[in-house]
Amino acid sequence: MPRPRLLPEPVGLHLAGLDKPADWDAEFGFSGPLELEIGSGAGGHALEYCRRNPQARFVAFEWRKKYARDTLDRGHKLGLRNLRVIEGDARFIVPRIFASGSLDAVHLQFPDPWWKRAHFKRAVIQPDFARLLLDRLKPGGLFDMRTDVQDRGESMLSILEDAGFLNPLGKGVFHPYDPEEVPSTRERRYLASGEPVYRARLRKPA
Repeated sequence: MPRPRLLPEPVGLHLAGLDKPADWDAEFGFSGPLELEIGSGAGGHALEYCRRNPQARFVAFEWRKKYARDTLDRGHKLGLRNLRVIEGDARFIVPRIFASGSLDAVHLQFPDPWWKRAHFKRAVIQPDFARLLLDRLKPGGLFDMRTDVQDRGESMLSILEDAGFLNPLGKGVFHPYDPEEVPSTRERRYLASGEPVYRARLRKPA
């Protein structure tokens, strides 16, 4: 997929600059489930999820400004009232703008595997951040993770389970594909080619 042209206006700065949890009812203008996507990439999952779930208030983080701005622009053109995009690093902003127990779901779609050992520390799912995400979820809240790299998937699954997330299929077990899920652009490509995708749908204890 070609990179989008860089649109001139940054997105989500009014949220990224907050030093306390946002008033999400005021931000969206309606109440409903509050969901977070970390690393929305080209926006395929975020846009389709918001289209299918207009009742959900969806906050997508993407540090690559071209993709972040393009995703929000496409959302506006589609008339999606339930999408907000923040260009920035979720690891540093999420702790400030989401209150404990405020999120209904967290989505993590194909995070960068950081192939070089020296770069492992840049991976999104680290023990401290996993525990923070668990705290920000409501009891029973969902953590939806997908990756095409098996060993990274195993590592993330282990970190999340050790942080306190429950795996309904058993510790260390990936979840099968569910046709009711909303695939990202990359996942649709993998499904078409038959390449494996490693999925987990974990829950915060009720």
